[in-house]
Amino acid sequence: MQFRFLFHALSLLILITGISMALPLLAAFIYGEADGKAFLISLVISLVTGGLIYFFTREPNREITHKEGFAIVGLGWIVVALFGSLPYVFSGVFNSFTDAYFEAVSGFTTTGSTVLTSIESMSHSILLWRSFTQWFGGMGIILLSIAILPLLGVGGMQLYKAEVPGPATDKLKPRIGETAKLLWKVYLLFTFIEFILLRAGGMSFYDAICHSFTTMATGGFSTKNVSVESFGSAYIEVVITIFMLLAGANFALHYQMLTGRLKASLKDNELRFYLAVIAISTFFIFINLSSTTDYGLWKSLRLSTFQVVSIITTTGYSSADFEQWSEFAKYFIFILMFVGGCAGSTGGGMKMLRIFLLLKQGYRELYRLIHPHAVVHVKFNNQKVSSDIMDSIWGFFSLYMFLFVIAALIMSLLGMDMISAVTSVATSMGNVGPGLGTVGPYDNFSHLPTTGKWVLTSCMILGRLEIYTLLVLFLPEYWEK
Repeated sequence: MQFRFLFHALSLLILITGISMALPLLAAFIYGEADGKAFLISLVISLVTGGLIYFFTREPNREITHKEGFAIVGLGWIVVALFGSLPYVFSGVFNSFTDAYFEAVSGFTTTGSTVLTSIESMSHSILLWRSFTQWFGGMGIILLSIAILPLLGVGGMQLYKAEVPGPATDKLKPRIGETAKLLWKVYLLFTFIEFILLRAGGMSFYDAICHSFTTMATGGFSTKNVSVESFGSAYIEVVITIFMLLAGANFALHYQMLTGRLKASLKDNELRFYLAVIAISTFFIFINLSSTTDYGLWKSLRLSTFQVVSIITTTGYSSADFEQWSEFAKYFIFILMFVGGCAGSTGGGMKMLRIFLLLKQGYRELYRLIHPHAVVHVKFNNQKVSSDIMDSIWGFFSLYMFLFVIAALIMSLLGMDMISAVTSVATSMGNVGPGLGTVGPYDNFSHLPTTGKWVLTSCMILGRLEIYTLLVLFLPEYWEK
């Protein structure tokens, strides 16, 4: 692996991070906020550091190698979050680097967990930066999962390679650069449409921008202490629910739909499974709420739909304090934290694609018990799924659950109660945001010990990068020539 090329690639990410700080810097100027100085210092540091590294590591263009791909992806998120935490440090929002880095990682990984104790007391520029880091990270994940991870042989979108023809190879442009442009256009279009609809619902210009950013990224950072509930608007909840649904679906399918291939998109197995899981989950939560609360039928349906979509897409907004709901509802929500959105979406979690194929594999094994000589294949979109892909999915599932158990044990050793320990890890690895117990939807993560914050920070990055991409860097074999 050529470290010169690795540092050159990372320098570009640092430069992009620095340039993006111009947006909150402008907001600070418009609102006359002192935090503008923090953004200016952070911007200069990022541009100077990234520029120097870029200048001293230049070399002729060449193809990226397998090992370099893993290093760029794995280290890229860590480095971007490092420079993204600088505004929090220089503005004095947090008293420790740990908190600043936690917030930055939560932003770029689109997790939405926060260590802020009073969101509404923050400046417009700081809250805009939080929202923008999620929007920026959301598109980064789409490009990563569709354009990069399949080339490295990991991630759910590997199913859309040659083994199973699909949108990433057949329907999008063959070159990564062209694919990136198309996906950016779809992402920008949906963000703009949501912004217009939120403004039409009475949301302020500023709040509409921030919530459009964090909805399309399935991030969930809000400008309000009690999230979307603060607006008290059924219209706003419906608009955000629709765009959370869109953001949790495969963006390659969105491109198909926008180019007139709606029927082909609706035949996608993962999309159908995604919508079915949401519908069934909403039904059970709705029945439970309507029978255990005094919400009434309409409010029970509204709240159950919003919360199910928010958790499954790993957005993490809340329109009610579901910590106060029945035990059934809370445990159901906890289970949904593991599921996640579709492959090729901004959603986190295990991804619908993997869950769908694991269930089909389970059915296949049961069927073979009854018909031991039958030849039965696991299929996706009427195409046979190779054993290599199934092995990769089983490996991912095993690693995911193993790391979840280890991290939850560590959090419990740090003094957290079982519910808080378990859900804090589940929500971090799934990039959901809120958990249960002391890290519920209207609580925060500021009370956790420093070690606990670093454990959850690691979980956020691991979950966002599909486990394999980061863990492979710790294998001795990776560094061998």
